[in-house]
This record gives sequence, C-alpha cells and structure tokens, in this order.
Amino acid sequence: MATEFDPAANSSQSRSEPTTTAAFGRRWNLTRLWRGLAGTAGFLAVWWVAGGQVPSYLLPTPDDVAGALWTELVTGQLFVHLGESLLHYVPGVVVGVVAGGVLGVGMGWSQVVDDVLTPVVRVLRPIPPLAWIVFAIIWLGLGHSGAAFIVFIGALWITFYNAYEGVENASRDLMEVAATLGVDSDRRLLWRVVIPDALPEILTGVRTSVGQCWMMVIAAELFGAPGVGYEIITSANNLAMARSIAYMLTISAVFLLSDWAVRRLRAYLLDWQP
Repeated sequence: MATEFDPAANSSQSRSEPTTTAAFGRRWNLTRLWRGLAGTAGFLAVWWVAGGQVPSYLLPTPDDVAGALWTELVTGQLFVHLGESLLHYVPGVVVGVVAGGVLGVGMGWSQVVDDVLTPVVRVLRPIPPLAWIVFAIIWLGLGHSGAAFIVFIGALWITFYNAYEGVENASRDLMEVAATLGVDSDRRLLWRVVIPDALPEILTGVRTSVGQCWMMVIAAELFGAPGVGYEIITSANNLAMARSIAYMLTISAVFLLSDWAVRRLRAYLLDWQP
C-alpha cells in the first residue's frame, strides 16, 4: 500500500536508526547483530538442555560436539577428510560452472543452437543430479571421479539456467547503442555488451552452484566416496553422533567461507556497475 512522504517522520526515523559498524568491507547493523547472537545463544541453550535429557548417542550436547571437533582438528583427520571432499568438489564445480556457462550463453545468444539443443535440455535438465549416481558408480566407480561427476551435473544445470536467462534478457537498448557506436559484429557485441550485461545473472548461478554442490558432495559420499559425508554416515552407524555432528558443522563452515569468497568475487567483477 502506497504511503505519502512525511519529511518529519523520515527525519525522526533517521535519528533513531541503530548504530552500524564496518567489518570485512561490510556494514553491520549492531541491533540485528545482537539479535542474531541472542538467537544463537537461545538455540545452543535449548540444544544443551535437550541433549542432557537423552543419551549422547541420540543427541550429544554442544560440549560433546566441541570435544569431538577439537579431537579431529588436533589429530589432523578433519583436514584429511575435508581434502578428500575437495578432490571431487572443486573439479566438479569448476568444470560444471564453465560448461553450464558456455552452454547457457551459446543457447541464449544463438537461435540455431537453441533450436537444436532445447529438446535435449528439456529432457535432461529436470532429472535430479542424484539420480545419476547409479551411472556414476557404473561408469566411474565409487571414488573421486564418480562423486565429481555428480557435482558436475548439479553445477552444470544451475549455471546453465542463469546464464541462459541472463543472455536472453540482455538489454536491447544497450545493443542498439553499441551498434550505433560501431560494434558491427555479433562476436564483438556478445563479448562487449551481452556478456557484461548478463554477468550479474551468471555470477548468481555460480554462487548458487558453489553452495548447492556441497549438498551433492555429501549425498555422493553417503554412497561410499571418501570425504566428510562418508565420515558423517560412518560415525552415525557407530553411534558416534558427536563426531558426526562435528563433520556436519565443518561442512557448514566451509559453505559459509566459500559463499563469502564468491560474494567478494562478484562484488569485484561488478565494481564497474553504478
């Protein structure tokens, strides 16, 4: 519902804005930060109380999980298993993002390529990446190659969709201006106008792929591929739930770190935008 602008109300509201502070290149609202800390503390308190009412193999307390995490850190096992996961996560994401970006840009830009490949894409794209696990096992085995293939499938379609939409919805006004200024070939128009205009959408697909593919890594490792996911299920089977949760939190931390890195990369690449 529309409201009229009230200068007095706006001035009053601006005077009552909560204090902010800058960290890591970002301004943080201190009020929201304190609320987040309060919510986290409340969650930990509920977890602690609930964990104290049942055996640790059903729900370990936060200090049990912290102890298990510390043990994995000091023994170096956490880094070993995380490295195993990265051995199929990184190649799968990189190849999937590149292939999806190229396919999306190609189909979004060329009507001929779009017409030829659309029937195949419409058949394959709705298939969940985890449905390919059987073929990954048969073709590549239960090692890093099979898990990387699953990650590749996930990153491929996520990036493809965003690249395709970004190129297809590129500004026609910018293309007309570029043509007026002498950009007289499709190749130059694609590289100098269309791709830069579609870059925010493409980078959104990259960010989504980086996050979603961690879920696919864990799912693939549940079937036997070495890595953090395999340790989660193995620990749970041995009723070592504190260790299982410790590795779950490791995945959460790595996801947050990778998401932060992609956001910083996105901000750097799009610094030219107003």
